[in-house]
Amino acid sequence: MVALQDINLDIPYGEFVTVVGPSGCGKSTLLKLIAGLTPLSGGRILYQGAEILGLNTKVGYVPQESKLFPWLNLEENVAFGLDKKRYPRQQREQQARHFIKLAGLTGFEKYYPAQLSGGMGKRASIVRALAYEPPVILMDEPFGPLDAQTRMILQDELLKIWEQKRQTIVFVTHDLVEAVALADRIVVMTHRPGRIKDVLRVGMKRPRDIFEIHRQDGFDRAYGRLWNIFRHELNIKRA
Repeated sequence: MVALQDINLDIPYGEFVTVVGPSGCGKSTLLKLIAGLTPLSGGRILYQGAEILGLNTKVGYVPQESKLFPWLNLEENVAFGLDKKRYPRQQREQQARHFIKLAGLTGFEKYYPAQLSGGMGKRASIVRALAYEPPVILMDEPFGPLDAQTRMILQDELLKIWEQKRQTIVFVTHDLVEAVALADRIVVMTHRPGRIKDVLRVGMKRPRDIFEIHRQDGFDRAYGRLWNIFRHELNIKRA
């Protein structure tokens, strides 16, 4: 069965792109293809003009069920992906603690995953992917299972980190509000086999206040345009 078809998408460096679409349309498959975790049956994926073959070492990947290593403490988990040749021990510790601070987890460096709350563990999983500073971060519904309050806090933390680092982020979500709140552009996909139905540019200024996002100028307009595109794909008629 074909998961994706006729996908043609260019993402400039430093852009925050969210991807939405019906369940089963291939959003997660798209991220796995970019990461080199799933082989292509056709087409090409290019990074800065060069074709990606096999595992894509240029990206950090945060899957839906991102878990920390239970036998490592928080600092060791965040430092896990840091190349020992590139980062001497002291520099690895400094890099890990820098990102732990960005995630608001200072003071918990020596805590083990079982001692952290669900939200804290999710934050740690995200900064573990960010810590070795890959040019591209792929995030597959990272906040999906969290309660609304924790989700908003982590959205806010993610935007603050991104504002500082400006890595490229491709972020899959089912939440249309989240898609608008975070993105520069939103990719809307069709039912399987997934195609790109539309790409919507979000005309909202940055930095953005997640906790007041509904009041921000341009939010209602962007959300309305997104819902109008999305409801046609779901075949939902106006009352």
